Amino acid sequence: MNSFVNQSKNTNLQIIFYVCFTFVGYFIIGLSLSVLPIFITKSLNYSLLAAGIVISLQYISTFFLRAYSGKMIDGKGPKPAVLLSMLGFSLTGVFLIFAYYFKFSPVFSLAFLIITRLLTGCAEGLVGASPINWAIMTVGEKHTAKIISYNGVACYGALAIGASLGIIIEQKFSLYGIGILSIILGITGFLFAKTKENKTNENKKETQSFWKVLGTVAPFGVCLALGGIGFASISTFITLYYNHFHWNNGALCLSVFGVLFVAGRLVFSNVINNYGGIKVAIACLSVETTGLLIIAFATNAQIALIGAGVTGLGFSLIFPALGVMAIKSVAPSNQGSALAGYGLFIDISLGVAGPIIGSVADFFGMQFIFPFSAAMVFAGLGLAYFLKKKSNLKKLSEI
Repeated sequence: MNSFVNQSKNTNLQIIFYVCFTFVGYFIIGLSLSVLPIFITKSLNYSLLAAGIVISLQYISTFFLRAYSGKMIDGKGPKPAVLLSMLGFSLTGVFLIFAYYFKFSPVFSLAFLIITRLLTGCAEGLVGASPINWAIMTVGEKHTAKIISYNGVACYGALAIGASLGIIIEQKFSLYGIGILSIILGITGFLFAKTKENKTNENKKETQSFWKVLGTVAPFGVCLALGGIGFASISTFITLYYNHFHWNNGALCLSVFGVLFVAGRLVFSNVINNYGGIKVAIACLSVETTGLLIIAFATNAQIALIGAGVTGLGFSLIFPALGVMAIKSVAPSNQGSALAGYGLFIDISLGVAGPIIGSVADFFGMQFIFPFSAAMVFAGLGLAYFLKKKSNLKKLSEI
């Protein structure tokens, strides 16, 4: 019994050692997440649409780096991708400092912010699937659901903590402070990654093209993308939403979202193995839709805060639930490309969400962004139900 407990603790510790790279990367992303929309609209005097476009540029470059990262993982192992990502995150801090010092010239400042967001996207694309695959190659495929769940805890926990801390740092030290901290954290992550042993794929001959793998995981990815709209609306626009209604502590919504997200991952860590990915995805999309509707009809900041928490709880298991199914749909030699391709869809979701939701806010009013987001997530719920019915029919035909 003691041997089993010790082995379990050792496995968990190994997983944590790898997903810490995800934490570092997304913590750096979170530092500027709550600050940049206000900086762009208030300090540089650009529109909400412009703010949404600049924020979303990150996900465009992430989109293009996912394929490169997946092939790198399958061919050379995950370590090179992690090392490059940490260097990329350090560079984002450098250009964030430039953006701050050129704020007297909105055009130049915005140009540096665009470079920052593109570099952030490149770094995110490289780190997205790398720690997950590194951990799977180290502790085994049987722990895939746990690894993806832990990685998500690291990801969204880091975003929530980083977003709240970013506002405090910006108030005391401006964007300059955020830039310096980003540089330090990126270099620290790089040096730690250098100490870890790389793992490589032993079945390279069975490797398929990235685009073929992408087509296989696409149904699960589209469902994920629709579910990601809810997170995108909160992460990008919640502070402006609170500001619109003259409510205080908008960034607290990101923290509450993150806390309930992490709680959902930890408390319900075994439900995917017990009930199956698609059933869990359907339940989670239902909860996420409910949370967004609570925010949409909230009459005060406290009710909106509850909605953010419910949304975080609903979103918590969508990625691992559908991700496990995506991995199972391809051969082991293509897992790097499968996770990278699957992750592309959340990048697409977050990439288009900024401009689209920004346009909804500009043309129809800020109060319409969360009803719109709820409708998109509800569409994802419908797709998940369709995939479940399709899976049931396939099982019947095999009997």
